Amino acid sequence: MKRILKVAAYLFGAIIILLVCALAFLELGFPKVDPAPKISIEYTPDRIERGAYLANHVTVCMDCHSTRDFSLFSGPPTPGTLGAGGDRFDHKMGLPGVFYAKNITPFGISDYSDGELYRLITTGVTNDGRPMFPLMPYPYYGKMDPEDIYDIIAYIRSLDPVENEIPDSKADFPVNLILRTIPKNAEMVKKPSPSDQVAYGAYLVNASGCIECHTQVSPDGVIIPEKAFSGGRSFPFPDGSVVTSSNITQCPDTGIGNWTEEMFLGRFQQYADSGYVIPKVNPGEFNSIMPWSMYSGMKEEDLKAIYAYLKTIKPITNEVVKFTASN
Repeated sequence: MKRILKVAAYLFGAIIILLVCALAFLELGFPKVDPAPKISIEYTPDRIERGAYLANHVTVCMDCHSTRDFSLFSGPPTPGTLGAGGDRFDHKMGLPGVFYAKNITPFGISDYSDGELYRLITTGVTNDGRPMFPLMPYPYYGKMDPEDIYDIIAYIRSLDPVENEIPDSKADFPVNLILRTIPKNAEMVKKPSPSDQVAYGAYLVNASGCIECHTQVSPDGVIIPEKAFSGGRSFPFPDGSVVTSSNITQCPDTGIGNWTEEMFLGRFQQYADSGYVIPKVNPGEFNSIMPWSMYSGMKEEDLKAIYAYLKTIKPITNEVVKFTASN
């Protein structure tokens, strides 16, 4: 009996040692990305203007990093909160932890160099080496043109500083460990010429992260590639209502296969019309998390390119119930 107990103790000790070594390996060896580059961006008016366009109408950084007013249709940003962060994403949304959008005004990023911001945006690794949960769509930003990222950095540096301290995000176990293995070095590209409409549209669709919302996810929150762009991802509102993303594949019956370019443009541009007034929405009434008021500011040239690219997406039949009211 003593011999059995002794062997069991050795085995238990060996398991503990292996666990400690594995944890140490994850802590010391990951995230496995290169050091932040040494860059100094010139914050020219042109850069700031282009960055403002990207951050507000394409990559829509301000969608998450501001307080959205969901008492209005599509939750436009609340004035005075631009870039201040604070949005909470948690278990109610099917996420493995509690995550907060950070303050990206000069108040929140004052301790970041340009290179550290660049690495953060494109790889998801902070200036103290912590990995971010990919709710922040850095896997997509890490496939953009460096010049566009420089423009975004120039723009957020120009924002009015808002004093708003944000809690640290916390992933549940074991996601907090797995998270360290997700970031990788960015695979930056040169932005295609707008004259190559499909390639340019593909670039914009990646930058906008369309696939992230318009694709169903597995139980662990990972998008299902074979269902790309077919919609069906659900997003709950605090009142218990649920909005589900639309199918934007070329399926003529359940997607946008029958949409003309004019119809596609009109769907966005109606919210930019000078006579449009964002309607109030009461709890339980139809609302959308799609930031229409932001995407409506996209240039017509860019919207046409996105339409051209979406025309190349294979049709997937998926009938979506867009909204379910709370009980």
